[in-house]
Formats: sequence, structure tokens, C-alpha cells
Amino acid sequence: MSAAEEKVTVIGLGPMGQAMARLFLAAGREVTVWNRTRSRADALVAEGARRAETPADALVASELVVLSLTDYAAMDAILGGESDALAGRTLVNLSSDTPDATHEAARWAQAHGAVFLVGGVMVPPPMLGGEDAYVYYSGPADVFASYEKTLGLLGTPRYVGEDPGAAQLLYQAHLDVFLTALSGIAHAVTLVGTAGVSAAEFLPDALVTLATTDAMTGLSETGAAAFDDGVHPGDLSTATMMGATAAHILGASESAGVDTALPRAVLSYYERAIAAGHGKDGWTSIIEVMRSR
Repeated sequence: MSAAEEKVTVIGLGPMGQAMARLFLAAGREVTVWNRTRSRADALVAEGARRAETPADALVASELVVLSLTDYAAMDAILGGESDALAGRTLVNLSSDTPDATHEAARWAQAHGAVFLVGGVMVPPPMLGGEDAYVYYSGPADVFASYEKTLGLLGTPRYVGEDPGAAQLLYQAHLDVFLTALSGIAHAVTLVGTAGVSAAEFLPDALVTLATTDAMTGLSETGAAAFDDGVHPGDLSTATMMGATAAHILGASESAGVDTALPRAVLSYYERAIAAGHGKDGWTSIIEVMRSR
């Protein structure tokens, strides 16, 4: 372990930040912590962490500074006035935001003499540090290599390139899948609820449907090629077939008197794909209309 890796600062002590700090402590790192709400650091201090009294104190305590905040605006609010303390620090921002905000933050850090690494943590706090945990990183390759061992305590590091926005984009893409699926589940529960079916009764089978989506569609076998190559075989299901199903879901929602925003959005992709000549192509052809806004 290099001298630079012996110390680490964690700024932001929500559930994720606290889990990170504990993993660093368990691995023998000297951990400094700071949070707007001072009491959130109490348990960590009792476990051996050092409490920073100010953001500047937190920055100067370690070369490696891990940020676990709500978004990049929070970073700016906390560190924006600490230009003197930023020089020589490596900021590893594991907060969520847009790639554009990430690029701007990287330029800001560089202007203040700091190095900026971006990360996307792909598991919730209880899974952090476990065998299934992984984290996307992007930014300067040499800097990432210098801290890879320490960052690896959080989960398997997956370095995705020099572009600071790369890790953020992948992180948001995964959340796109996650949040869209959650919305679909909530909408389906609402729909069956109008017929007196409880969520407790419906949800187990719905989760099986979600888990077996790949088996039903062959997505992992054929989806990547279709999306990448633009060839959409319609041997299993066509855009027309799926569009008809989407229309039925919309109709059922309208009849039940539940919100129709989600099914309308889904149907619109199939309608536009069909209008673009993809009616006999596979359902993956909806990506063609997503690409051309």
C-alpha cells in the first residue's frame, strides 16, 4: 500500500458514505470524515475515524478524497469555497449527476489543482464490499491505477476510460433500466388493484416475469447484436405484435381509470417504429426511433 493510500477522506455520510468509511476503516486505512449534519459522523468516530471540523480540514487530511453526495451541486456547495485546500487532492466523486455536469466538475477540479476521478457504485450500501459489488470509474488512468487497491475495497473496480463522463453515463444507463422497471411494476400493481387484487398477491408472479424476461425474449443472445448492428429479426415477435400488446395495456389502463403516461410512452415507441417501416422487424427495432429524436 502506497503512502497516499494509507489515508482517505470521506465527505458525505449518508448510508453509502457511512458504508464506505467502515470498509476503509476495516482495511486499516486512516479515515477522516465530514458531513453537514455533524451527528452522522458520531458512530464512525467511535469506530476509529477522525472527524474533520470543516470541509477544508477534510481535504487537507488526505490526498484521496471520496465524495458520496446527492449530486454535483452538493459538491460545489461544500467545496466551492475551498480552492486553497483542493490543490494536490484526488477527488473521487461517487455522486450521481449528468455526464455534462461531470465534465464541468472535472474542469473545475483541474483549474484548482485537483485530479478528478468519477465513479458509479452499482450496488446498494448493504452490498458494498461484497463479491457482487462493482464500481465504474473513469478519469486519468495513471491516477486510477495509483488508488485502485483502496477503491477496490468498495467493490470490483471497472475502469472505463479517460473521459470523466464515461462512468457517469454507464451509471445513469443502469439506473434507466432500474427506474423504468420499478415504474412498470408500480403501474401494474395499480392496474390490478382496480380489480381488487392486492400487491401481495400480484407481486410475486410479476417479479418472476421480470426475472424471466431474458428467457422469454432471448435478449442476452440476440439483443446485443440487434442493437449494435441494426438488424432486427422478427422471428419471435415483431414491432407490430408488441405494439398491439402495448395498445391493449393502454386500453386496459384507460378503462380502469389509472394513469396512462407510462403505457402511452411505451406505445409511442412501437407506433413510431411501425411508421418508420419496422412493423415486420423485431421489437428491438424501437431503438431506431430512440436514436433519432
